[in-house]
Amino acid sequence: MFSRIFGKPKPETSTLATLDKLNETLEMLEKKEKVLLKKAAAEVERAKEFTRAKNKRAAIQCLKRKRLYEQQVEQLGNFQLRIHDQMTMLEGAKATTETVDALRSGAAAMKAMQKATNIDDVDKTMDEINEQTENMKQIQEALATPIGAIADIDEDELEAELEELEGAELEEQLLQPATTAPAAPIHVPTARPARPVPQRNTAEEDELAALQAEMAS
Repeated sequence: MFSRIFGKPKPETSTLATLDKLNETLEMLEKKEKVLLKKAAAEVERAKEFTRAKNKRAAIQCLKRKRLYEQQVEQLGNFQLRIHDQMTMLEGAKATTETVDALRSGAAAMKAMQKATNIDDVDKTMDEINEQTENMKQIQEALATPIGAIADIDEDELEAELEELEGAELEEQLLQPATTAPAAPIHVPTARPARPVPQRNTAEEDELAALQAEMAS
């Protein structure tokens, strides 16, 4: 019912839409400024022509119109400065808003994390970890403790036995002679001269020997 009477509320214009609108207006003012500058330049040329034609009154009218165009150009320039200023403020406000939103989100996330993990839970967890660590240490010590026959052995007796062994070893080293007898020289037999190998006669020498024996008989 209220919407029928007062109408639906207008949606809030976003910062980006406003910046786009200001930018469009700025472009429109720049175009008008260029048109006015061209018109002012054209009036100057017409005034020169009337001056060459000795028509002073017409030349003055041209200069008056040129002056009006220049005033409009100056006014448009002021409008552009205002729009630039407004755009700068909006951009700064947008950056500020985004920064605040980001900080707000970060604060909310931090608050949620702290709520999920409070200091009591942390202390409880650390106590449990310390207790488990101590229990494990006791278990390891219990496993390392000797049992049975090994536990009955007296370590003091073992140390005394070890000292006796060390003393006996030292005494044995002292009783050994300082010098050792030189090793007997090794006799290496000399090689005997080889017997001459009889040379075998040839067939001619055998025939000659047989002939000599036959002549001697």
